[in-house]
This record gives sequence, structure tokens and C-alpha cells, in this order.
Amino acid sequence: MIKALYLLPLIFLGLFFFYPLADILALSLAPGGQLSLAPFRTLFTEPYYARLLGFTTGQAAVSTLLTLLVGMPAAYTFAHYRFRGKSILRALTTIPFVLPTIVVAAAFTALLGPQGHLNRILAGLGLGQARLQQTLTLVLIAHVFYNASVIVRVVGSFWANLDPRIEEAARALGAGRWRTWREVTLPILMPSIAAASLLVFLFTFTSFGVVLVLGGPRWSTIEVEIYTQAIPLFNLPVAAALSIAQMIFTFAIMWAYTRIQARAAVPLNLRPGDSTQRHPPGFWAGLVAWSGVAGLLVLVLAPLLALLDRSFSLGGSYTLRYYEALFGNPAQSFFFVPPAEAIRNSLLVAGGTVVLSMVLGLISAYLLAGRPGLLRSVLDPLFMLPLGTSAVTLGLGYIVALDSPPLNLRASPWLLPLAHTLVAFPFVVRSLLPALRGLNPHWRESAQVLGASPARVVAEIDLPIVGRALLVGAVFAFTVSMGEFGATLLLARPAFPTMPVVIYRLLGAQGILNQGQGLAMSVLLMAVCAAGFTFIERFRLGEFGEF
Repeated sequence: MIKALYLLPLIFLGLFFFYPLADILALSLAPGGQLSLAPFRTLFTEPYYARLLGFTTGQAAVSTLLTLLVGMPAAYTFAHYRFRGKSILRALTTIPFVLPTIVVAAAFTALLGPQGHLNRILAGLGLGQARLQQTLTLVLIAHVFYNASVIVRVVGSFWANLDPRIEEAARALGAGRWRTWREVTLPILMPSIAAASLLVFLFTFTSFGVVLVLGGPRWSTIEVEIYTQAIPLFNLPVAAALSIAQMIFTFAIMWAYTRIQARAAVPLNLRPGDSTQRHPPGFWAGLVAWSGVAGLLVLVLAPLLALLDRSFSLGGSYTLRYYEALFGNPAQSFFFVPPAEAIRNSLLVAGGTVVLSMVLGLISAYLLAGRPGLLRSVLDPLFMLPLGTSAVTLGLGYIVALDSPPLNLRASPWLLPLAHTLVAFPFVVRSLLPALRGLNPHWRESAQVLGASPARVVAEIDLPIVGRALLVGAVFAFTVSMGEFGATLLLARPAFPTMPVVIYRLLGAQGILNQGQGLAMSVLLMAVCAAGFTFIERFRLGEFGEF
């Protein structure tokens, strides 16, 4: 019975990933029922596409390296120390991950634009202007802004559960701090670091909104090109060929990585996070702890505070009129949506996404954490494939494939949670897998010898130990759903808009009142997410810490 559960993730992927994808690709590459290879020949014969692949890969690699440099010190601090305001600060670092691209563009424009806060400060000092709009530098900064929380959550979660006696034993044998880090701690952390780096690389490799809005037409990635070919040019064959090439490239990276990760993971005596964390012992340790999060906080808070200020001061003077306008309909617009309704819609979709992704992700993680074999080596990258697939292609596939029997779900309230789960459950898998592979197998064997059933072993041995990683997966599923924009814009019913869709409508409309309302709604989205993250951070599972 338990083994039969392993079929659920495969059935889910088959119905809601491969079926819509196959439908849209068949429509694009074989519109008359006959396959044409002309779009693929175009990819291999035109130098433009080779340069496109090179730039996409290069900017993803640089973005990943910069994100590691910013995120690792904060991951260390959150993993090792207790201090006041920790849960709030960790919630703040996660907020960027949920924000729709258009909100991030507005935040960075408020901070770094021609009339932004930074240029006003530089002008006051007589230093001229910083010209960052539509530059690669701004794209890289925005990528770090978005993805630093991945490093903090995935690496910090695993790091917090490492038994400190491992490092103490190395010190007792004469190893210094640097040697202990290089030869003991770093090799143990490598599976979680690789998992987090992979996620960041995938997000930046498939980056769409950040590059399109902040980078401009000069800096085009494969995902932007897919959108350009599919929507403005309506060249679906080339867009489909690019989507297939992107998926093949992504699958190859995932397969190579998962092989390395499976070999690098070793059984460990993991401990609950609360038992390994301590208050900073003295002034210098406290200084190190705060410096670990200072850079990340500046990067995260500066655009968010600029956005908050702009929501009150758009138009030149401070006012509450944009927030007040959200609760009325001064223009008597037919498309007006009360903010409470948009918040409710987003929370309902996010709640369904968390439930589905936690069930599917937990089953998938247990399946992949078993004895290595050919099947698991294929399934591991397969479960990650949705993250490397064009959102534009998938959105079109849902519209085409799920609008008629046997899966007529276009009017179903579960369509959005299903679409969001497709992207969210790989986060749960990557969050759980390093912890599950690090569990000492003797604990399970001892429990089974004492008569515990498999379900009891999972409930009383595994879950208390990996509870923190499970919480990380839940937080990521929640954030992905709350901020998902691309697929939602295509699939959401007009009468059931989520907060990102409402923000997009308002910021894209003419008039300073609409712009102000869009900024105000963006601040409400940040507040809702911050409150949700803070609430989740305070959960504990008995004496085993966070779950």
C-alpha cells in the first residue's frame, strides 16, 4: 500500500505537466499532423541562438555565484545563533522571493531609477547619477535580491541540524578553524549547497520578468526569446523548439547534479535545530553574527523601503489616498477588485498549493532517498523538470489541453493550485532530500526491530528530525503560490484574480491613481507574506524545534 503511494507524483506529472506540454508542442511543431524539423534547423544554423544560449548560461552562473556570496554568511548566522527578531528577519529575507516581477521592477526603479532615492542622494552630494537602468548589473542585483533566500533557507536549514560534536571532534584532534571548515563541515554541507545552487541557477537560467523589465531588449535570455517568439511574433514552432532545447539542457544539468548529490550524501546524526543553536558568546561573536545578515538585509530592505515610501509619496507629497482608494471605487471601474477579495483568493490558492505540494513532495523525497538505482537517477531530475520549462509554453498548454475532456478544468477552482503545485513541489523535494539522505539508517532499523510499523517509523523517527526541512518546503510552496504571476495571468478567471494579477492590472493602467493603488497593493502583498512567514517561523514540533 505504501509503495503504491510512489505512483502519485508520477501520475501528477503525467496529467498536469507532460500531457499539456505534449499538446502544445504537437500543436506548434505538427499543426497539420506532420512533424516539421525546420524550427530545430533554425536553432542550429543561426549564430544568434548560440549567443543566446551562451549569455543565458553565463549570467545564470554569475548570478548563482553572487547569490552564494551574499547568502552563505546569513545562512551561517541563522543556523548557529539565537537572537531577538530572528524569525522576523528571516521572514523579511523571504519576501523578495514572492514578489511579482513587475513589483520588483517598481521597487528597483524607486531605488535606482533616474528619480530614485539613490540618485537623489548622489545628486545631493554632487556625485552625478548612477545609470543602472537596462543594464546587466541591475539584472544581476535583482537576481541576488530574488534568490538569496534560497541559500538561507536550504543551506541554513540543513546546517542548523548538524551535530556540533563533529566539528568538536576535529578540533580535539588538532584541526584549526579553517581546516575543520574545509575538510569536515564543507564536505558535509555540499549536498545542500549544491541543491540550493542548482535552484538558483535554474531560476536565473529561466529568468523572464527580471531580464525583460529591468534588462531591456539588449539582454535577452532563452525564456525571453520563447515569449517573444510565442506572443508578439506568434512564431509557435520556433518557440516550441526553444522550449524543448531548454528542457533538454535543464534535464542534463539536473541529471549530472543529482548523481553528484546522491554520491556526496552520507548518513549523519542530525539533531533538532534548537539544540544546536546558541546566543552569540560575547561582543565579537555578536558582531560576526550581525555582519552575516547585514549585507543581505541592506540588499533586501533598500528596494522594499523605497517601494513603501513611493506608495505614500507618488505625486510629490506624502498621502494615504492610494491606500484609501483600494477600499473604494472612485473611477467606478468595472474591473475593480476589493483588496480583501484579492488577498482571500491568493491565500486560498496558496493553501491548496501547500497541501498538494507537501503531499507530493514528501512522497517524492522518500522515493528518491532510497537505495540508488537507474530509476531514481532518472526520476530525480525528472521531478525538477517543471522548474526548467517555459512558463509561457506551459500556460498555453494548460489553455489548450485542459479545456476539453478528459480533463476539462478551465472553470475549476483547482486549476490554479494545480498549476502552482507543479512549480512548488520540487522545492519541497529539494528541501527534504538532503535531510532524508542524511538520516542514520540504524535508527529506522532499531525501531523496526522493536516492532514499529513503517508509518510509525516515519511519524516518530523521520518527521521530528526532518521537520525543519519540511517547514522550509512549506514556506517555499507558500511563497511560490503567493507570488506566481506568469501562469496565473494566463489561467486566472477574471472574477477570481489573485494579488499579483490585480497589481499587474493597476501598474499597467494609465493615471497616477492607478499607479499609486498598484504600489499600495504591492505593499499589502509584502505585509501579508511577512505575517505568514513570521507565523510559520514560530511553529515548533514538541522538543524537536521547528517543523
